[in-house]
This record gives sequence, structure tokens and C-alpha cells, in this order.
Amino acid sequence: MSKQPIGIFDSGVGGTSIFKEIVDLLPNEDCIYLADSINAPYGNKPADKIVELSIKNTELLLELGCKLIVVACNTATTNAISYLRSHYDVPFIGIEPAIKPAALNTKTKTIGVLATKGTLSSHLFHKTSDLYASGIKVIEQVGEGIVPLIESGKLNSDEMKNLLNSYLEPMIQENIDYLVLGCTHYPYLIPMLKTMLPKEVTIIDSGLAVAKQTKAILEKHHILNQANSTSAIKLYTNGNLEVLNTLLDHQFDTAYLDF
Repeated sequence: MSKQPIGIFDSGVGGTSIFKEIVDLLPNEDCIYLADSINAPYGNKPADKIVELSIKNTELLLELGCKLIVVACNTATTNAISYLRSHYDVPFIGIEPAIKPAALNTKTKTIGVLATKGTLSSHLFHKTSDLYASGIKVIEQVGEGIVPLIESGKLNSDEMKNLLNSYLEPMIQENIDYLVLGCTHYPYLIPMLKTMLPKEVTIIDSGLAVAKQTKAILEKHHILNQANSTSAIKLYTNGNLEVLNTLLDHQFDTAYLDF
């Protein structure tokens, strides 16, 4: 079983930010990535629809022989991972906004969270926020419109810059010193965000932490591939293949798949 692939899915191409961290940390592992771009974003969908889509992605990855599944989507994690864990036998790794390190390290006692509506309104997000951010001012901002722009290849557009500016300015006025990115699409915005935020604001995403957790769970279940062999990497999208290739600098084997 250790030689079977790791499965990763997201509501589009954003989860490739997690995928790349996993590939870097676990070079011996085969990986299959599903970009459910046709249904992106998940963040504005009702919870039952998010669960339905997560089941669809999970069952396809299981058909492809995956030994572990990374839900590389904050919205799918917060709304569907409990269901997935209770209905399937493979281990699942979830993603949620990294509020804990921001809340523990803030000096201004004010942090910003940029995430989807589905994540910010979820029970899991509020539970985590209540647990770690007591006494901290948390400024929540729904990143409406960001995912569609990335999915349509407009990552570095003026439209994106104007949208981000409208979301960041109120946070800057409140003197945040940490910005937590609560969507796996958002790490691709970091170069632009750094030009727009004061230099003392630290940007946090969950990519490396998720990769480390993936390795830990593989070791725990004794399914880490320790063979020193070339890994097989495959990425599938049901959306625009060129957007996926551009984000990945055409480094990996990608294909269109109707799912």
C-alpha cells in the first residue's frame, strides 16, 4: 500500500499551492491532484453541495488507488471532512486557516483573515477562532471574486489588485500585524500582497504545515513510501488546462478530465 499514490483535491487550481509543498517534502511519493475548477468556488455554495462535491472527488481518487487524501480546500475541510472521515477508510488531511500562530504571535492584538464565505461561516472555523483567539481582534474578510479571477488566468491583473486593495485597506486601518490566508488559492497572491501591505505585516498560509502533517500521518499508518524511486505525478482538471499549466510553470504531467 505504501507505493499507492497520495490523492489531493481542491475546488480548482488553488490547492496546487499545497500540492507543491507535499511534492517537495515527499519526493518519493506518487501524487494525483484533482482540480474541480468547473465547480469553483466552493466557498459560496451551501454545505450539502460542498459535501456532495467532496464525495465525488474522494470516490474518484479512491478509484485511482489513493492511500491517503488531502482535502486541499479550506471550505471543503470545514464543511465536509467530518463526513468523509466517518464514511471512508483512508486517512484524510484537512486544511483550515492558521489562526493559532497568528493569535499567539500578534503584537497589535489584531489579525486579519482573508477566506471564503464557506470557511468563515463554518462551525470549525469559529471553534478554532474561539479556542485560540480569545482576546484577539479578528477581522474577517470574505474574498469574494478572488478565486474566479485566479481560475480565469487573471492572477496579476489590475482587477485583482483593485479587489485586494478594497479588502486589505480596512485591515490596515485596524493595524493588523498578521494576515491569515484561508483559501489554498490565496498563496499565489503573496507577491502582490507583499507590495500592498505594510512591511511589518506577516502573511501566513498552511502549505508547509499540511505537508508535514501528511508525512506524519503516512508514518503513523506505516504507508510512507521509502523506496528511492522516481515519483509519478499526475494532475487533472475539468476546467482550463492552460491555467493549471501556467501556475505550475508546465513542470508536471497535466490532463483534462471530465469529472
